[in-house]
Amino acid sequence: MDEYKFPYKWWLKDGYPAKGITKHNSKVFGTFICGGGSSMGYKLAGYEHLGGVEIDPKVAAIYKANHKSKYLFIEDIRVFNQREDLPKKLYDLDILDGSPPCSSFSLAGSREKAWGKNKVFKEGQKKQRLDDLVFEYVKTIKKLRPKVALLENVKGLIQGNAKAYAKKINKEFTKAGYNVQLFLLNAASMGVPQKRERVFFIGLRNDFDLPKLKLDFNEKPIAFRFIENLFGDLFSPNAEMLKGINWCIKNNEPDFGKYYESFGKRKGFSRRLIFEKNVCDTLTSQNQHDLFKERDKAGLTDSEAIQVGSYPLDYNFNGSLPQYLVGMSVPPIMIAQIANQINLQWLKNIR
Repeated sequence: MDEYKFPYKWWLKDGYPAKGITKHNSKVFGTFICGGGSSMGYKLAGYEHLGGVEIDPKVAAIYKANHKSKYLFIEDIRVFNQREDLPKKLYDLDILDGSPPCSSFSLAGSREKAWGKNKVFKEGQKKQRLDDLVFEYVKTIKKLRPKVALLENVKGLIQGNAKAYAKKINKEFTKAGYNVQLFLLNAASMGVPQKRERVFFIGLRNDFDLPKLKLDFNEKPIAFRFIENLFGDLFSPNAEMLKGINWCIKNNEPDFGKYYESFGKRKGFSRRLIFEKNVCDTLTSQNQHDLFKERDKAGLTDSEAIQVGSYPLDYNFNGSLPQYLVGMSVPPIMIAQIANQINLQWLKNIR
């Protein structure tokens, strides 16, 4: 497999694509685009990103502040799927990308208790079911018929009772006319300084006769000691948190839950200590004050969170907390790696 190392520390001001990548302008359109983690990944890999669908007006405003997209639909994917006025370019896509909200399948979430129920995100979005959004996205695939369709979600989608959803997704891809492959990838092996496992369904339209996609990334893990504190305020822990930090350092234990268990309590299992020698744990939109560093016994600064998520250091968060938006996004470098291989192995042979 041809390899290219996309640097996790980068700036929008340097432009697209990444240095050493040839711009080929294969066309991509996104759904559930959030702040544009995936969008930036495709552009780093030489694609033309046409825009996307985002239900949240506040997040869409952040997207607009950082991306010059031709088409941006600020609406529910269900509304988008009913549209009959879409531009012709959207029916001639090389890749359709989608990352439906994953809290329904996350092992850290409510999982089965939330399946089939409506929920309102704190951003102020409308009340809606989340577990069926993966199938709404398949409807988008059927509508636009891209050459390649990619669906990203959490590892929990292929674990436990959620496996039934995964099987149904695979079946729906097949019914839509796509040969689908399932990949479980860890961003830490792809040049991202973060342990972040994600599932990718990648379908090739079955009128193309090409070998199966091979995705085998083995980049050297990037330890947290390489992450620089370039800007941002330190979050100082309270007395209880500091006791936990000191205990974890003394016992070489990253899990705060073990600290509480040492005196008979069951709590703190989402709180982690980042050792300098280790890769940072998964950054989520919820753990703003749940990740602490060995180096200064403080929480992540903005610049540290940005680097861990492989976002550009000059990204305009438009007043939003960087860790919140980065935690909701697919790391740009993760998508850049995948998109680069899709181009090298498939698209360059059918353009």
